[in-house]
Amino acid sequence: MSEIRQFLQHATQLMQRVEALLPAPPEAPDFTAHSFRWRGDGRDGQLEAVRRPHRLALDDLLCIEHQRRVIEHNTRQFLAGRTANNVLLWGSRGTGKSSLIKAIFTAYAEQGLRLIEIDKDDLVALPYLIEAIDGREERFILYCDDLSFEASESSYKTLKAVLDGSISAAPDNVLIYATSNRRHLLPEFQHENQDARMIDGEIHLGDSSEEKISLSDRFGLWLSFYPFSQEQYLRVVHHWLARLSESQGSTAPLAEAETIEREALQWALTRGSRSGRTAWQFARDWAGRLHNA
Repeated sequence: MSEIRQFLQHATQLMQRVEALLPAPPEAPDFTAHSFRWRGDGRDGQLEAVRRPHRLALDDLLCIEHQRRVIEHNTRQFLAGRTANNVLLWGSRGTGKSSLIKAIFTAYAEQGLRLIEIDKDDLVALPYLIEAIDGREERFILYCDDLSFEASESSYKTLKAVLDGSISAAPDNVLIYATSNRRHLLPEFQHENQDARMIDGEIHLGDSSEEKISLSDRFGLWLSFYPFSQEQYLRVVHHWLARLSESQGSTAPLAEAETIEREALQWALTRGSRSGRTAWQFARDWAGRLHNA
């Protein structure tokens, strides 16, 4: 009997040492927070609360009024418990796609809207993430920024199944809002167009093109974003300069409008882009130099 007790004692000590080397079990999500990131890989991932979310006001997003109206209407339906669509925001860089999602979250967080950011590389964990929030009273937007896939990647198939295609129905408290510079999310090649066929006067795309279109087609809403005109760009520049001057408590005049606009256009020329992001970056530089003067 003493040998058995000794064996059990050694086995217990060995198990304790092994447990010390194992990673700690994931902590339960803190659902008192309003925004989260999905961290980790697969079932071992966890929701990590974001304590300092990037807050943006809807009124600060200019020149995308139509896109704002559409996504607000969809989000309000979602919060009211009515049917709503997953949304793909696609188009030119720096035109407000990501900012619009963040501003929607800021505007409706107090009404029960929650935001979960998930990286493209973690999309294979979508079923586990959805399982973690299924049945909760909050309404969750799964936010995937700059979503696109290379031809060799297969993780997009998990996204396809979650959007529409799995035998499991998506929970009523979850929507996916994704941004991309590509409308079809996958690279398209010239040779794929050669697979298209004309049948009875109708164009039928080849299998490769159909596969690529089928992913973005599963988003119920597409919102398109286009480069700003010069007039729109300068309007955003003046808006952000006024906002930054107010936030910094500056009473000094910004400068003559003509001077500001000339410098702003030169800034955009060096960046090769007239966009809301470029306008914001110029305004930060200009207001910072003025504040230090």
